[in-house]
Amino acid sequence: MSLPLNHHIAPPFVFPSVNSTVLPEPSTFFSHHLTKSPLPTNSFFQNFVLKNGDQHEYIHPYIIKSSLSSLSICYPSLFLSTSFFYQVFILDLTFSILNNSNPNSTHVVSSYDDLSVTLDLPSSKLRFYLVRGSPFVTCEVLDKVEILISTIHAILDFYANSEKTKYTIKLNNNQTWVLYASSSIKLRHDGSRITSSAFSGIIRVAVVTNTENEVVLDRFSSCYPVSGRSSFKKPFSMRYKWEKRGWGDLLMLAHPLHIKLLKKSRKVTVLENFKYKSIDGDLVGVVGDFWVLKTEPVSVTWHSIKGVKEDSYCEIRNALKKDVEVLDTKTMGTNSSYFYGKLVARAARFALIAEEVCYPDVIPAIKKFLKDAIEPWLDGTFGGNGFLYDEKWGGIVTKQGSTDTGGDFGFGIYNDHHFHLGYYLYGIAVLAKIDPAWGRKYKPQAYTLMEDFMNFRKKKNSKYTRLRCFDLWKLHSWASGLTEFADGRNQESTSEAVNAYYAAALMGLAYGDAHLVATGSTILAMEIQAAQTWWHVRQGDELYPEEYTKENRILGILWANKRDSGLWFAPPEWKECRLGIQLLPLLPVSEVLFSDVKFAKELVEWTLPALAREDVGEGWKGFLYALEGIYDKHGALKNIKKLTGYDDGNSLTNLLWWIYSRGDGEEGSHGSFCSYNHICH
Repeated sequence: MSLPLNHHIAPPFVFPSVNSTVLPEPSTFFSHHLTKSPLPTNSFFQNFVLKNGDQHEYIHPYIIKSSLSSLSICYPSLFLSTSFFYQVFILDLTFSILNNSNPNSTHVVSSYDDLSVTLDLPSSKLRFYLVRGSPFVTCEVLDKVEILISTIHAILDFYANSEKTKYTIKLNNNQTWVLYASSSIKLRHDGSRITSSAFSGIIRVAVVTNTENEVVLDRFSSCYPVSGRSSFKKPFSMRYKWEKRGWGDLLMLAHPLHIKLLKKSRKVTVLENFKYKSIDGDLVGVVGDFWVLKTEPVSVTWHSIKGVKEDSYCEIRNALKKDVEVLDTKTMGTNSSYFYGKLVARAARFALIAEEVCYPDVIPAIKKFLKDAIEPWLDGTFGGNGFLYDEKWGGIVTKQGSTDTGGDFGFGIYNDHHFHLGYYLYGIAVLAKIDPAWGRKYKPQAYTLMEDFMNFRKKKNSKYTRLRCFDLWKLHSWASGLTEFADGRNQESTSEAVNAYYAAALMGLAYGDAHLVATGSTILAMEIQAAQTWWHVRQGDELYPEEYTKENRILGILWANKRDSGLWFAPPEWKECRLGIQLLPLLPVSEVLFSDVKFAKELVEWTLPALAREDVGEGWKGFLYALEGIYDKHGALKNIKKLTGYDDGNSLTNLLWWIYSRGDGEEGSHGSFCSYNHICH
């Protein structure tokens, strides 16, 4: 199945525009021609275009900081504790020029794409091609200027080759850097400063991780990338293509998940001994300007993967009947886009569970509730909130979020878009499945919500930026939007990210849109593998430092430049919250996310002692017991039946469905026929 990315018909625009009072002005740092199109709001370089633009960003393997008319590079070290660790930023090398007539001018983003950003320092006549995974930082000197390279370290040794096109810089922090120039350049150093004669051309710098690697750097120093694009040509496959200049082959670095997905590729050569350290695990050298990444397929299904055994139908139906009887939009008690969306998706689960346990009697009531709950958000009649369109950055915001940075958890400043909208898409997908006429009527609104975070088209053809949340290099989403953070972008709940792309794929199924099914499923598969790689911490793993791995089984928040055991709403010792926020909402695809049964058992056993606290919420216990059900159905069921409450997006019905669909080596019922031979009490 091919994915014709540019042939998808754009849906009509439906939500009214709003002039947000809380969003920053994008024209401060973006080149004028870029502001004519929707702009990224969760990008790897977001700090460069927020506030003063002088917060650093991690662009593997270096931390980059642009301040006024200079740019600083750091090959970071690690600060470690048992509850968090992060990469330390130090001004290893700072590039500027001598005799700058306007030293207080700032940088400009002159171009960007999936895998790179280009920063111009106009007053310095310097252009930096910041390409993710390049072992070199490449600077184009656009006019003849005298370059200044400074460092906070002392320069212990400094020497050049005979052509003066390569310089070696040894610092007193045990780092060795090499500098390559496209033509002869005269450099001299004094203490902690290196200056040049007038020069124009290409300069590349790289840290030398060991003597053998310097030979590799020498070999590939003449070919440099200036941009990089990702594309989806086939399901469960992603392609990288870099634009390169100079001569020779292109040398890049791959993170651990890249390496896993590249294993079947014949397009590249992996240099297993050429490594750079990273908070994400070792970065390994790869030669080639065209990569193909192939992930394991994920089957998107409405119902449970293994099916529900018929002898459990009555118990699930009894719970379902009670849960459906109290559905009432008048008692939802919230106008928050997040919590409201969770309640919508919770009710949609009832309809699919009803199908699976052959209980159609409750579906009309569920359908009415879903219509009453969803339609006001799609037609603009919901009191106190609703969806609007922001022209400034180009995307959906809420009424509450358009005037309050904290409204709807920052949705108005592009925080958590995939989380919130994923719940609505799930509800819309289910309602469109059970009521196709309704689905056709509201298809424009449904696709508009989907496009906000799932747009693949070129920017000029859409009102939305390309893949707002999903990071095409890291292969997982970011949630943090237009907020400046010292540690860069972050994401807390991987499972809610999984839900977003799963829901988009289900919506594709409901509308018969093979393209949406394929693209949603492909991103879903990537998000799951990234969660299993970086959020799930297994005993004996060597990806993270031993001290951290020993004490933790799952992350709280993953930042670009930090790993944290705490959550936005809970300290590290609330382990049940950490488990729950990486599992909710409980869905058929949750089984894929936690397909490693051994790890699920490790995680549950690590979490269980936390339940001894008096303030543990019943809702969080429910997710712990659900995960326990993967390997101990009877014990988990016993614990679930003792619960006195549930998460607002969960229910007794959903927990029973989950436990009874775990399978036991036998084939369950997959809804191929429905039996009413049970007498349910």
